[in-house]
Amino acid sequence: MTRIAVLMGGTSAEREVSLRSGAAVSRALAGLGHEVMDIDVGPEVIEQLAGLRGRVDAAFIVLHGRMGEDGTVQGLLELLGIPYTGSGVMASAMAINKHMTKHVFRANAIPVTDDVVVTASEVAALGLNKVAEGVSLDLGFPCMVKPNCEGSTVGAGKARNREELEKAIEEALEYDDLLLIERYIEGREMTVGLVGAEPMVLPVLEVVASKGLYDYECKYTAGMTEYIVPAPIREELARELQRLSLRAHLALDCEGFSRVDFMVDGEDGAYCLEVNTIPGMTELSLIPKAAAAAGVSFVQVVEMVLSTARLKINRDKRCYGDGG
Repeated sequence: MTRIAVLMGGTSAEREVSLRSGAAVSRALAGLGHEVMDIDVGPEVIEQLAGLRGRVDAAFIVLHGRMGEDGTVQGLLELLGIPYTGSGVMASAMAINKHMTKHVFRANAIPVTDDVVVTASEVAALGLNKVAEGVSLDLGFPCMVKPNCEGSTVGAGKARNREELEKAIEEALEYDDLLLIERYIEGREMTVGLVGAEPMVLPVLEVVASKGLYDYECKYTAGMTEYIVPAPIREELARELQRLSLRAHLALDCEGFSRVDFMVDGEDGAYCLEVNTIPGMTELSLIPKAAAAAGVSFVQVVEMVLSTARLKINRDKRCYGDGG
């Protein structure tokens, strides 16, 4: 038996989803015979995690969004010497930052859609109308407006014209001072999960949202989205999506598990949207569904992720000077 702290909740906009993910993981770990401590991470996160030192063998992180999926908690656990699941500090920080992620993708021949970055200071200096005019000239319509460092489509909006674009920018700026605005790809949404140390690349899953846009409501409301796995696509396309998913996972140096999201246009052109380093683990989540299609149970997924728990920073001594 090992002692595992399940870190859930947090202070991000995805708190409620994280609590549900954490509860499911906690039950699975208990069923595997581990001693489990459920930790609802709050504003006193430093004191909470410091109190785990010497009391647990590992932390299983199921925190979504900021202050959990972004490398901050991972860094604190490194300092405390508590092994943890999932990606390390740098990978977590890079993956949650959509703008930086796209730089990594472009450098690794991973196809992405055109985009522009808009900042709060730019809007304040030039005015919303002028900024929206520039975006429309650069990208055209429709386009997607996304807060740079939020997950689960929190604060994201689709704009079909200038009026909708201005509204979407205003709403997204409530969540982040930096926005990523992308040319919208008309097509089908696909996702690929990766689990374990190798990692195991799961079957491609297609997401069919009842509203047409896979937003927060569709993600976490039963019956609003259809999940098809394996996705009904050509075998060649499925292999290509799996190949690109593994490439994205490795390019960002992810570990433990991740989920890579794509849009596929009418000509089977694939565009990588983002990598989720702590994907959902609820009853509606995509990795458990894809794993089940591959004959891997939820408990086995949890076990595979837990087996990769460790400290990450000291693995590569090239990151440090020689002291001279």
